[in-house]
Amino acid sequence: MPKAKSQSLTLKERLEQALVPNDEQPFTVPNNWVWLKGSFCLQPMTSKKPVGEVFQYIDIDSINNDRQVVTSPKNLLVTQAPSRASREIKEGDTLFSMVRPYLRNIAYINIELSKCIASTGFFVCRPSIIMYGKYLYFLMISDYVVDGLNAFMKGDNSPSIRQENIFNFAFPIPPMAEQYRIVRLIESLFEKLDRANELVQSALDSFENRKAAILHKAFTGELTAIWREENGMKLEKWEKKSARDVCGFITKGETPTKFVTNVGDIPFLKVYNIRENKLDFDYNPAFIPLEIHKEKMKRSVVYPGDIIMNIVGPPLQKVAIVTDQYPEWNINQAIAIFRPTASITGRFLYHALLWENTLAEVLGDVRGVVGQSNISLEQCRNLQIPIPHIDEQKEIVRILDTLLENETKAQELSDTIDKIDHMKKAILARAFRGELGTNDPSEESTVIPIRKASLTQNKLLHINTR
Repeated sequence: MPKAKSQSLTLKERLEQALVPNDEQPFTVPNNWVWLKGSFCLQPMTSKKPVGEVFQYIDIDSINNDRQVVTSPKNLLVTQAPSRASREIKEGDTLFSMVRPYLRNIAYINIELSKCIASTGFFVCRPSIIMYGKYLYFLMISDYVVDGLNAFMKGDNSPSIRQENIFNFAFPIPPMAEQYRIVRLIESLFEKLDRANELVQSALDSFENRKAAILHKAFTGELTAIWREENGMKLEKWEKKSARDVCGFITKGETPTKFVTNVGDIPFLKVYNIRENKLDFDYNPAFIPLEIHKEKMKRSVVYPGDIIMNIVGPPLQKVAIVTDQYPEWNINQAIAIFRPTASITGRFLYHALLWENTLAEVLGDVRGVVGQSNISLEQCRNLQIPIPHIDEQKEIVRILDTLLENETKAQELSDTIDKIDHMKKAILARAFRGELGTNDPSEESTVIPIRKASLTQNKLLHINTR
């Protein structure tokens, strides 16, 4: 049987095919760096089935996507192994979720995790001999790679990328010694930023605990007990109603992928436009044409005063009131609209959706893998909300707005955490452009020894033959 074309190529020929032409290189790197397609930088993935009685399994839910680390591999009986449990992983690999890559479910595999088996929802990035594993990990968590691969997503319910997208992606590869220097500097800088982040997060957690306590008092009647006594009202008059009883309209949006651009007629809201439970359209604004808005997305039109909530991916309680910045908006499929009737004030509904008890039962019964979980429209419509008289609603809103507005420090803390995150992203961006000041121009490119290599060295170099 004749060999496949890719396997009949010499090592040098495969290298020439993998080199990214100058006019296709995303940005400039030092002269002794090289742009290569992922097919030359990564080894092929391998399969492994669980054996014995018990095995450790890494699925999407096992990853902390804020820190990009595996935090909770599952101990499963082999007899209960899911069919997706078949990705072999080794020390030095990086897991990259191909499902909703924008959620950044990415993690480095250390020696303790190397005996686990991963889900087929991951692409296992295993470096060839021209790449240092930790360099590859930091490259995969960078905005350059994540945002670049997001552009290849397809599908509505679980938008995903394909293996070929990673194999064909352009990677900036410095000399091996420079890769080590870059990693050491990134780790040193990130360690200092992580220590600062821990201190800030501790203070923010304290605020969130106070906020949760205030909301609990508000929706159990404790916050307005004196007000009711002064106004001759009783707690027994409160009614528990479903969201559908107090909203004239509850639906979700959709994403007309090929029509979404950074300029246009109608503002198009995505999950990341809900920041600190406020609408922030200055953050990565997107638009759709007026004709698409009118003809194809009539049901997902959003108006000022509507309440929107993230229903895909944790944390679910990202809630905001739509502002009057535009007379009409539209939303993507990860957001639900709640349009309050006259029986409930908009801000009361807004605060109710932020109260942890409102979603507690639903969150215990989410659909899908938790890391990609979503709640349905029917679950949104059935959310139970304690409803007092409209006058008491207004008093509760007044007190909540006053108390929570006084907690301005929380916004400052959140801004600090955002700044730390931006600093990390900026460090990575500079690192992969050769701008950290660590590059030694006298070191030769990684492709020099490869170009000198003979075909017999192919196995030693672990070059992907796709």
